[in-house]
Amino acid sequence: MQKVAIIYDSKTGTTAKAAEYVSKGIKEICEVRTFSLADVDTDYVKTCDGVILGSPTYFASLTANMKTWMETEAPKLGLAGKLGGAYVTEQYIHGGAENAIQIMLTHEMVLGMMVYSGGGSHGTPVIHIGPVGMSQNIEDFRDLFVAYGKRFAMQVMSIAGKDN
Repeated sequence: MQKVAIIYDSKTGTTAKAAEYVSKGIKEICEVRTFSLADVDTDYVKTCDGVILGSPTYFASLTANMKTWMETEAPKLGLAGKLGGAYVTEQYIHGGAENAIQIMLTHEMVLGMMVYSGGGSHGTPVIHIGPVGMSQNIEDFRDLFVAYGKRFAMQVMSIAGKDN
């Protein structure tokens, strides 16, 4: 069975909640485990076919903890060739979500990962570069995150040469 890891930073619990929603979509197709930055199981991640990063936005970007982790720990995980994705949560509309997602996706590409945007061609919900949820009402974005997880898992299976 293909494996996916979701690795996130969460200051208030909202980004962790979004990770649960993404994992719900993935579980329909692949094995998945979620990790906060402090609790990453490196052995598990090294065996994964896909890795999704999640961060709250902070000063119109990702958190310093996520950026530091991507620069110091992610290179040790042998991520080249794996499928990568990213999602964010934010408190304010236009709070920097696209910027934060693009930074995470760029780091994934530098590490040799293939990146997945969310599949705008799948119809609604349209997800251009990664899902974004507003932290005040994260439950309203549940279906968006679940759809992203399912689409990501379908792409993992497609790359593995296995149809769902």
